[in-house]
Amino acid sequence: MKEYVLENVEQMRAWARDFAATLSVPCVVALHGDLGMGKSEIARTVIQTLRGADTVVPSPTFTIVQEYDGERMPFYHFDVYRLETMDDLYDIGWEDYISQGGVCVVEWADIIRDELSLPYYEIRITKSPESEDARQISIEYKGENQ
Repeated sequence: MKEYVLENVEQMRAWARDFAATLSVPCVVALHGDLGMGKSEIARTVIQTLRGADTVVPSPTFTIVQEYDGERMPFYHFDVYRLETMDDLYDIGWEDYISQGGVCVVEWADIIRDELSLPYYEIRITKSPESEDARQISIEYKGENQ
């Protein structure tokens, strides 16, 4: 597991750009953290880094998933906060999305922990005691080899 302390949103974006550059497909990125910790900012930055900085990345809170076609790979941005049952996840095609060979970024991944299959990246974001704007990031690759 690797851990980072990021002092502000600019450092978080820089970290997310560096992380995005290491990804290969297929890939699932599970984001964990309370409201306002930066899950959406990390998701947005990863997608914009791999697809293009001008890509508009709205939160998929009410649609559950947003799809993005990429030149090199497709991207799927999930926000599972509003799922009522796991059937809802499968009704939108979860298995199809994760098997299509793209990058799946999942916000509120704790909700679907049992549905995540190896390998995936687990990113936990918490408030740092150092300042109101600082965040602690821990990242762990869940799988055999990286």
